[in-house]
Amino acid sequence: MSSHHPSAHLPPSSGPKRLDRVRAACRVRHDSIRTEDAYHDWVKRFVLFHGKRHPLDMAEPEVNAFLTDLAVTRAVAASTQNQALCALLFLYGPVLGRPLDQLRIVRANRPKRLPVVLTRDEVRRVLAELDGIPLLVAQLLYGSGLRILEALRLRVKDVDFGRNEVVVRGGKGDKDRVTVLPAAVQPALTAHLVRVRGLHDADLRAGHGRVYLPDALARKFPGAERAWVWQWVFPSVKLSTDPRTGVVRRHHGNADELGRTIAAAVSAAGVTKRATPHTLRHCFATHLLEAGADIRTVQAVSC
Repeated sequence: MSSHHPSAHLPPSSGPKRLDRVRAACRVRHDSIRTEDAYHDWVKRFVLFHGKRHPLDMAEPEVNAFLTDLAVTRAVAASTQNQALCALLFLYGPVLGRPLDQLRIVRANRPKRLPVVLTRDEVRRVLAELDGIPLLVAQLLYGSGLRILEALRLRVKDVDFGRNEVVVRGGKGDKDRVTVLPAAVQPALTAHLVRVRGLHDADLRAGHGRVYLPDALARKFPGAERAWVWQWVFPSVKLSTDPRTGVVRRHHGNADELGRTIAAAVSAAGVTKRATPHTLRHCFATHLLEAGADIRTVQAVSC
């Protein structure tokens, strides 16, 4: 959802339907499929809320009415309301070429809350309730300070066993960073990658094995999309059709499914705090500081 991409303006008077133009504009900016789906869905909800009126026949008052309904009638979180606003700002700006006056738009104030942090014993109890891939990912959230999507978007080349490092590409704010690869996870992760390599080899034999590559890398480096080093560390169990290209491939694992699995582990461990996968990342930073790590070092590997 970053704003530094080139203009994605599409003429409102011609071309594909407006919802298709939203998707096309997202792809011009190289937005993720999650952002593309979210913007598409919010624009659709906005238009339906106003009786299918064309967006060009509406402006700031209609946007405010929609956002107010989300907050008052549907009681959505401030972050959800602001995501809807981002989608509508995108619709009226890059897509339709008629930017809204943001001074006339109602923005939700996100409440400032202290992060939930588990004790070391609580973390051990939660991890004890997990196994397989959910355990590996949870160990990386806690041991490397990764966000859940950062873990799921890791590619084989981003994991450096020799240097005990994990390279996070295009993290929050589209920044790269290097963090630690905990020794405790390395044996299981090595065995996991052997299994993933076998899955990839089988996909290649079946005529698949092409992973999604960003920023036209597939065109710049022919063959890279089939190369082992570019594959996801945590690929999905099933093949699926990429909605952007029609190519049958393996996406990375599903963040929502993983989140539910970890939430169930928290409950099973008897932890009463409202812990989420992101909580393990907070524990990473907090426990490092408690152990005497320098705050700048912690910021460098976790921000």
